Amino acid sequence: MWHFKQLLLFALCLSLSQCGSQADLSFLLGNISLFNVNFKSPTWLGRSLAVDSHLRIEHDVDPNIQEDSHLNTYSLIKKYGYPAENHTVTTDDGYILTLHRIARPGATPVLLVHGLLDSSATWVMMGPNKGLGYLLYEQGYDVWMANVRGNTYSRKHIKYTTHHAKFWDFTFHEMGVYDIPKTIDYILEQTNHKQLHYIGHSQGTVVFWIMGSERPEYMDKIMLMQALAPVAYMKHCKSPVVNFLAEFHMSVSIVLKLIGVHEFLPKNEFIVMFNQLICDETTLTKEICSNVIFLTTGFDKYQLNETMLPVVVGHAPAGAATKQMQHFGQLRRSGSFRQFDYGWLRNHWRYNSITPPAYKLKNVKAKVALYYAQNDWLAQPADVEALRAELPNVISEYMVDYEEFNHLDFIWGVDARVLLWERMLENMRAHGNENAIDTLD
Repeated sequence: MWHFKQLLLFALCLSLSQCGSQADLSFLLGNISLFNVNFKSPTWLGRSLAVDSHLRIEHDVDPNIQEDSHLNTYSLIKKYGYPAENHTVTTDDGYILTLHRIARPGATPVLLVHGLLDSSATWVMMGPNKGLGYLLYEQGYDVWMANVRGNTYSRKHIKYTTHHAKFWDFTFHEMGVYDIPKTIDYILEQTNHKQLHYIGHSQGTVVFWIMGSERPEYMDKIMLMQALAPVAYMKHCKSPVVNFLAEFHMSVSIVLKLIGVHEFLPKNEFIVMFNQLICDETTLTKEICSNVIFLTTGFDKYQLNETMLPVVVGHAPAGAATKQMQHFGQLRRSGSFRQFDYGWLRNHWRYNSITPPAYKLKNVKAKVALYYAQNDWLAQPADVEALRAELPNVISEYMVDYEEFNHLDFIWGVDARVLLWERMLENMRAHGNENAIDTLD
């Protein structure tokens, strides 16, 4: 079966490489088009062939960028001269999580929690002066970056391996109930602080709401929760991937189980290599790479540093459970923010109700700042407003003043510091930042 899938993927690569100068690649399911990409020039595995037909293949990718695409989070931090640390945390249900730290002992700790299919690398991979993790360190914070279960850095369990279906039997619910509380406890113990700052992006906000709902005692450990592209309600979601999962939730479940995929978009060397071949600096098919990466989240070409695409695809997608992706589809389909839907019979057995229980957002009593954008396919303004109405302690709400700002611009946007991050730093200084440097560079 594995050899068959390898051959199938290789055939796909060949078919892409042999497209003519104006070929179209599209995927249709019923009357739904998942993507439609135009190829502007012939390519061989993404290496653009010169239009003068001399078949010259270019390889002038910046060696620094090429190196960064292969370095892990710890090595990236260390490479650029910052104090890097690895830490591990074991959850109450047996998952072994990796924490990365840009260490400033004695300073106010800040926990950064990545989004869907992402990892701790997201906060630093754009490099110094361009990554939020580095900026927070320069502003005087002790920076901790989480990795939730199932991603590149958190693929171990005390009992199971990633080859066991049981390992992947989780959604973001378990992350909010187990991963984030244990991570917070570990950081506060290591730093001898009683509270920390929390910054979550996308799914990193989802798990915080769940922690507040199911483990409300942890709200006392948060100085300020800053939610970038906050997700809870998804009634107005525009993501083709999420909407597909919502529309074909039963069929997708069956298909994924038939092919044995418990992990959604697995992070392995072959996929990394394939993505990097498509998305290097010289290829004329960068637009294709951009569209695939942003298929789930929306697209803002002007805020994307295309030179850094090899680094982006070297670190993302970083892995997620199929069940986790299905849960997002369920949120879209139901329009509610609630636990995983197992079907009425199993729901009755697990929840003593034929429908899953809704999360109790009224329990999220920590101070919250919400940041959202008009062009965000996953966190649409109308859905953020619905979330805001349920949260009891929102101290700031801000729509980014740039019409095309999208879901990933919050962390990778070229102008993110000016458009957003400086405002975040001001909010942090206003809410318990006794060790933070008082001025911006």
